[in-house]
Amino acid sequence: MAEPRVFTLSQVAQHRSNKDCWVVINGRVLDVTKFLEEHPGGEEVILEVAGKEATKQFDAIGHSKAAQNMVLKYQVGVLEGAKVEEVDMNDDVVDMESNSKEMSAFVIKDGANYKSTSFYEFFVPLLVAALYFGYRCLTVPQY
Repeated sequence: MAEPRVFTLSQVAQHRSNKDCWVVINGRVLDVTKFLEEHPGGEEVILEVAGKEATKQFDAIGHSKAAQNMVLKYQVGVLEGAKVEEVDMNDDVVDMESNSKEMSAFVIKDGANYKSTSFYEFFVPLLVAALYFGYRCLTVPQY
């Protein structure tokens, strides 16, 4: 495997616009320009740290293992003098680019159990209110 390109922080600082955006995370220099629109937190979050060392901000958010491994996809080099740790690629990582248009969600199926539950949740309070007002009408003294 070829040696990664080495960049200084001043070289990285030249790439801080939404058309050319680089950040440094854990000593890795990343070109995240194509990722700006896909970032779940919005592109503004990345642009705030564009051209800078962003490891503290990245770690503070608590990114998933998939997001941490995605760093390798955007790596263009390493920061001069930084010690870069190898990333464990044994975990099953979903290719986020291919799934960027998909959304995961929980599905509630329209089973008999669900329909009966919604029936009781609506009509039991209604029945209790009707019984209460009926009782009040019958027990209020007539003037």
